Amino acid sequence: MSNTETMADRAEVQPLPENIRSVQPGSGKCYAIELAWGRLRRGWLRRFRGGYLSRMAQLRTGSVDGAPHEVLDPRDLKYCRNLCTADWPAQHDPYAWRERIPFARWGLAELQLMGWPLLVATIALCFAPAAWKLLAIGPAVGLGLVVYFFRDPTRDVPGEAGVIVSPADGKVVDIQRLDHEPFIGGPAVKIGIFLSIFNVHINRAPLRAKVIQLIYRPGLFLNALNPESAERNESMWIGLEEDAAPHRKLIVRQISGLIARRIVCNLRPGETMERGHKFGMIKLGSRTELILADDQLALEAQIGDKVQAGSTILARYRYETEGNR
Repeated sequence: MSNTETMADRAEVQPLPENIRSVQPGSGKCYAIELAWGRLRRGWLRRFRGGYLSRMAQLRTGSVDGAPHEVLDPRDLKYCRNLCTADWPAQHDPYAWRERIPFARWGLAELQLMGWPLLVATIALCFAPAAWKLLAIGPAVGLGLVVYFFRDPTRDVPGEAGVIVSPADGKVVDIQRLDHEPFIGGPAVKIGIFLSIFNVHINRAPLRAKVIQLIYRPGLFLNALNPESAERNESMWIGLEEDAAPHRKLIVRQISGLIARRIVCNLRPGETMERGHKFGMIKLGSRTELILADDQLALEAQIGDKVQAGSTILARYRYETEGNR
């Protein structure tokens, strides 16, 4: 196949819709508090850290055009990296360590805003009179649940060509064959994964793919086990294209739930992500769908399977394509 033919087969990247103005378009109270902290922090940096800001400005790559606020250093990209192309080399990012801790970076605000009060309450009740000590169990359990929910364990991502890994932790509750999926342009297979509040809620790329289109749909917050939730709940639709030939298309849908009401997706249209790459999360119990082109596809997932994002193989294409990693 010639380069001209290959380029002609590639999908056209669509611009980010107007209703996506953040990596967390549904906002939220903790989100609002963190944005307010960001404004205070930028004011402090401008007043007292001029040298640091000059160095960060020299090291920055890309453009801040499109960002909803000043981008002074890598910390300012947390909620708007999908709106601009600004970035910093990892070795010059003073916040890169946050990617290595065993907690979801997008949940650190919630972890602190909920965790610290629960920790203080637990300690205070432990030192209270004997009649009050048993009450420490309540906030201690709450603290444990908060820490457990926002955990971010490492995953062993398969390296063999042609495999498609789960985009989410949870349980496979639905597998459907579709006669025609408009974005994919032909027959497809849809795999639905339910995430309980006890699952890891970070989403990962099912294979090396290019981001073609994102669609955010505000909606309801029905229980994710309700079949209607897939169509009526708030969701983020992510259209992807396999980076290697034959450039099959696929879709990942993040769907909110009864408790989970905050979808995070930090992808930029046009960027390519590796298999297993962390691209977002759904905060507190939800559903994720993966829709694959039914083209030489061999399913391995079955209804009832428990899966892990980035490591469990859901399907594979029957023939391997060089570079599909």
